[in-house]
Formats: sequence, C-alpha cells, structure tokens
Amino acid sequence: MTRSIFLVGPMGAGKSTIGRLLAAQLQLPFADTDKVLEERTGADIPWIFDVEGEAGFRRRESEILEELCQGECQVIGTGGGIVLLEENRRQLQKYGHVVYLQANIDQLLERTSKNTNRPLLRVPNPRQRIAEILQEREPLYREVADIICDTNDLSPKQASFLVAEHLGSLLSD
Repeated sequence: MTRSIFLVGPMGAGKSTIGRLLAAQLQLPFADTDKVLEERTGADIPWIFDVEGEAGFRRRESEILEELCQGECQVIGTGGGIVLLEENRRQLQKYGHVVYLQANIDQLLERTSKNTNRPLLRVPNPRQRIAEILQEREPLYREVADIICDTNDLSPKQASFLVAEHLGSLLSD
C-alpha cells in the first residue's frame, strides 16, 4: 500500500470504528481527523463549534487533513463534513484511495442517537437534520469516492472485511 485510505461518509457511518479495524487488518496506522483535532487543540468538537462556529471548525479540520496527507501511508477516518470544501476533496483524491461508507437514515440515527458529541444533531428533529445533511453531502461523497461500501446492517468487523475486499479489487486492477 503506497497511498493512504480515507474513509468518508456521514456521521454514524462507522468511519472511526471501521477505520480502526481496517487499519489493523492492513497493518497500517490509523488516524481520525476529529480525534487529532481535539488532541491538538485540547478542546472537544462541540466546544470548537460553540466558540469558533462551523467555519472555524472546518478551517482547523482542513489543516489537520493537509498534515495527515503529508504523512505516512495510513487509514484515515474523516469528519462527515470534510467533503464540503473543494480543497479537501482535491486533497483526498490526490493523496489516497477514498472509501465512501454509506448508510441509510435509520442506521445513522440509531448509531448517533446516544452520542452527545455531535453539534450538528443538537436539534429538535435529528432525523430531519440527518436527511438534510445527506442531501447536501451525498453528491460530494460520491464525487471523491473510489469505492462505495454500504454499511447498513453490517457489524463493524463485517464492514471492514468488505472494505478490504473492495480495496483489494481496486488495487489489483
């Protein structure tokens, strides 16, 4: 493996969990852009959103992505909105293989319902908000994706094996 593997998709698609399993399978390091950002700033994502707004968070997220792109070959789980900025989409495509982890609204709602670390879902109707986010971002996920992997009804382990299988096919072509 000479290029990093980027996992993109909406919050709750499994980018962090599947990413860790995939990295172990492929014997590569794993990085999560949100975790790196929190470690660097000493603040959690909701706090950054509260203080700097979404624009400030996206700027910081882009800086982390740029840094990770320059590093070693690894599996990188990205934040759900990383595809919103064109520069980020270019970086993803230039520096790695991009896997879009896809899931339906019911799965995403179930997977995110107990996590309070998601500022964009702090709304009266999280289902509607997830639908709006998907409508906005789905074309961008597809635009950057080398592989689209449906994670609906799969355990993280099953999904990581499926991604590895797709990657094997992609790299053998």
